[in-house]
Amino acid sequence: MGRVPGEPEYQVLWGEPVGCGQLAAAEEGYVAAGPAERLLWERLSVFEGAFDLRAVEEVCGYGALSVVDVGAVLDRLARLALLPVDDLFDGEDGGPRHWMPHAMRAVGARRLTARGDRWIVVLHHRRWCVQVARRAAEWWQRGRQVDARDLALRELPDLAAAMDPTTAPLAPGDEAGPALEIAVSLWFLWVSCGRVVEGRTRLRHALALHPGPAPARALWLAAFLELESGRPEDADPLLVQAWASAVRDGDERCLGLLAHLRGAIALYQGRTRAAAGEFREALDQIGDAPEFGPTREACWAALALCYSRTDPEAAQEALDQLERDGAGRRTWAGRDLFADAWADHARAELLAWDGEPTRAAEHARRALREHLRLGSAVGAACAAELLARVRLLDGRPDRAAHLLGAVDLLRTSAFDTSYRPGRYCAVSRARSDEALRAVLDDPELREAYEEGARKGLFALSRER
Repeated sequence: MGRVPGEPEYQVLWGEPVGCGQLAAAEEGYVAAGPAERLLWERLSVFEGAFDLRAVEEVCGYGALSVVDVGAVLDRLARLALLPVDDLFDGEDGGPRHWMPHAMRAVGARRLTARGDRWIVVLHHRRWCVQVARRAAEWWQRGRQVDARDLALRELPDLAAAMDPTTAPLAPGDEAGPALEIAVSLWFLWVSCGRVVEGRTRLRHALALHPGPAPARALWLAAFLELESGRPEDADPLLVQAWASAVRDGDERCLGLLAHLRGAIALYQGRTRAAAGEFREALDQIGDAPEFGPTREACWAALALCYSRTDPEAAQEALDQLERDGAGRRTWAGRDLFADAWADHARAELLAWDGEPTRAAEHARRALREHLRLGSAVGAACAAELLARVRLLDGRPDRAAHLLGAVDLLRTSAFDTSYRPGRYCAVSRARSDEALRAVLDDPELREAYEEGARKGLFALSRER
């Protein structure tokens, strides 16, 4: 099948150029396939990313193509129209995964639409996406936080499509519910793993199309993302709406989430006494094993941060309680890595207070590494600036300049120009800047600052 004269040499499909020869070859492959393979080919075209047998069974296994038959048909189709993908994360149990190239997908999508079944398959796909988001959220709460992050990121192309109600077969308002549930289930990806801008955009879009009163937890997340964007004043009206919604729906656990968020806002603004009171209220309300949102360990770590610069005994007491709560939790779940990172930050503050810069630096480095591992730009910047201050206390201004150069590069790339860091984090940076101001005219320190920007925080986090 040759190219028609005057026809363009390629088409842009899903943002990528696809040659007309590739499309023609895909069409020939489709025609040569058997009826069952054609049907599965068409249904697989709704996937944005890679998929495994479990996903294919849930999305494509119905009607003329039963769940029982999907596996055998997928094996035959894989040789004709799919590419193998090795994207299993460490420790994951799973079979082979595949991806459908754009040319094959275009042929399948066209045929699926012509058959009149596209919207049915899209609905199956959206329900599967809801289940994936719920699974990732459950893993996060149960201490499989790196796995939860990896699962959410790997499936994000499909989850992103499902979070857009305007592409649904039903009215956008009817599909806003699943879109909103996915966005809220992925709260940890937006808040703790550094994807604040994306999460804020997707959540606001789903909320704008939601036909009824917004769920309390969606409003809580919207307020949290405003805070993480450096706009605490925009979080306040959302907090009021979330509280009213939680009371209306009888969602007592959400009242605990709101107390935690009020504490986070107060800590951001430097009102540490008010923040401590809110975090204690959150601990009273969220229960022993919250199924959603920040854990008890996260609340204790935040409480330790509140006291770390004013009341070291109270801060240490909060850290001790974090370990006691965590020990009980770890009988059925893993560690809360996000809480651990902020707890290490608080320990570094206390050790610096006690005049132990070497031990303080080790805890600050641990905090930096964990924040980088999870992807939290806010946490990484705050930990790196604390580590820079500790390096100055230890008489190593060159290492401090390294770190501040890398932090400034991170802030430029990860935050927009309107972002304002919280007062708690800004204090560490102000102290470092003041100490370095007198010596940055030194060419060697200026070179160290620029070298740090070239190296980046990942490399510097490994330096002792």
